[in-house]
Amino acid sequence: MLDLCLLGTSGMMPLPGRWLTALMARLGGSSLLVDCGEGTQIAIREKGWSVNPIDTICFTHYHGDHISGLPGLLLSMGNSERTAPVTLIGPKGLEKVVDSLLVIAPGLPFKLEFIELAGAEQDIEINGYNIRAFKVNHNITCYGYTINVPRGGRFYPELAKENEVPLKLWSRLQKGETVEHEGKVFTPGMVTGPARKGIKVTYCTDTRPVPSLIKNAKDADLLICEGMYGEEGKVSKAVENKHMTFCEAAQVARDAEVKEMWLTHYSPSLLRPGDYIKDARKIFANAYAAKDCRSVTLGFPEEE
Repeated sequence: MLDLCLLGTSGMMPLPGRWLTALMARLGGSSLLVDCGEGTQIAIREKGWSVNPIDTICFTHYHGDHISGLPGLLLSMGNSERTAPVTLIGPKGLEKVVDSLLVIAPGLPFKLEFIELAGAEQDIEINGYNIRAFKVNHNITCYGYTINVPRGGRFYPELAKENEVPLKLWSRLQKGETVEHEGKVFTPGMVTGPARKGIKVTYCTDTRPVPSLIKNAKDADLLICEGMYGEEGKVSKAVENKHMTFCEAAQVARDAEVKEMWLTHYSPSLLRPGDYIKDARKIFANAYAAKDCRSVTLGFPEEE
């Protein structure tokens, strides 16, 4: 089960009742954060979740509304007695940017580990997730993220017996291990069928509609996508500032054939995003103008 909370939905600056855009995911005992603008740790506390289990933080890019909350968050994690390392993922220059921010957050009781992204796409396996980072089109280097929770194949006892797999190895092989036993190598495929559909979530802010977004969001259970502008006549401004309108985001969701889309990262001038969702729904019916703290728990699909 994957728990998701869109902690904030504001772009550029926080507003009363609307924190800056950030997403938190929980899987087992691991918590993952995407972006960390000002107020993120307050939003986490308002949700009733803890900062302590956060072990991975992904950054789309290094504009202040996406990273300025990091020093305070890390200090709070340190004050919650966290000592295990935290992995930070982001575009090239991540370690330099974070080192600058940590001038006001010295002496953390845990190690920071850095993964700096390079190229158009990069896959990272971490804490039960498969994370794919993919470049989008903003006015500085910016990445979207697809979070996949893989699901192994169904276990077949008859297959295990046919392949003469010792009973004591079944559990390990079910978990995906390859085991050497008494001079013979046993693989997961000797007890399970092909991998089944897992859970897929794509998060993307600060971009124009681009093929990489459609490709990487393909068939996602949930697309969380920026919708900076909802009003009519804003396309030229969206093009100029390299953002998206509600209707452009809806076209991405339709073309990617996702199950559901939440809009986020609203312009500060867009005080009532829900007033503008109707036109987007004409393009993609399952579109929602998300509010802060919108949450969902996604499970593996039921099998026929």
